[in-house]
Amino acid sequence: MSPEAGPTEDPSADEALVRSLLESQHPDLAEAELRLVDGGWDNRMWRLGSDLAVRMPRTARAPELLRKERRWLPSLAPELPLPVPVPVRAGASSPAFPHDWTITTWVPGEPVDRASLHDPRCARVLARFLSALHRPAPDDAPTSAQRGVPLSAVADGFEELLRRGAVDGDIDRVGQVWEGARVAPAWDGPPVWLHGDLHPANVVGAGGALTGVIDFGDMCAGDPATDLSAAWLLLPSGSAERFFAEYARADEATVLRARGWALLRCQGLIEIGRAGESGLPGGKPTWTRPALEALARVLD
Repeated sequence: MSPEAGPTEDPSADEALVRSLLESQHPDLAEAELRLVDGGWDNRMWRLGSDLAVRMPRTARAPELLRKERRWLPSLAPELPLPVPVPVRAGASSPAFPHDWTITTWVPGEPVDRASLHDPRCARVLARFLSALHRPAPDDAPTSAQRGVPLSAVADGFEELLRRGAVDGDIDRVGQVWEGARVAPAWDGPPVWLHGDLHPANVVGAGGALTGVIDFGDMCAGDPATDLSAAWLLLPSGSAERFFAEYARADEATVLRARGWALLRCQGLIEIGRAGESGLPGGKPTWTRPALEALARVLD
């Protein structure tokens, strides 16, 4: 994900449009209160009443991601120990809005790019969530060219920045951590279910505790190291060891690969955050601080 690939706003996707789509396709929900939710990447989101949300695509790939969530999340969600946005209604494309859209359950909490996690129980909560999610996926589960794959498949841009000394953080330490991840043995287990995009804007919290996981558009099957990078991306300093002890399924090679994934994700999040600070389209200014804090944890 890069700033150049960011979302574009459709000025027609306003409250009046969402209300008219509800009236025509889900009239029993059309009178509920609608409130625009700040944030989101592929979808613009509206809170619908107290318990639901409407997700409206705003990138070219978003409709397919919503269809994927509708296909798989209802069966996965009951096994997960944290709330997730379960699709409950499908919205069809129409002359008024030429894309599929979705109504999901609402997950309460504040996105962690705008808050922080500091409850000491977060490591256990996240480990239990990922232990429940990371079960072998069926043969027809979605795959991704960007998630759950060997680091070598996604590393060209990062390694070029590293060669030029253009990455954030102490360049020697970054190189050491990256080399450890690069030479670690590959995943040799079955592809497991992944969230695929665990970073601060895709989890929510309250009072410093982790209370929910959102935005499963990048869910896929593959190497769990992609998701395990969340030990550094999300958790307070000093929590990674407790997280992996609780998760109890990651060997040394998987931890090394996860740390490499965390480096990659930090670099991308920092770029997107700084683009937002500069006012560039697709930038997210709230991402810079948590990404820099995560990078410090990765390199510690």
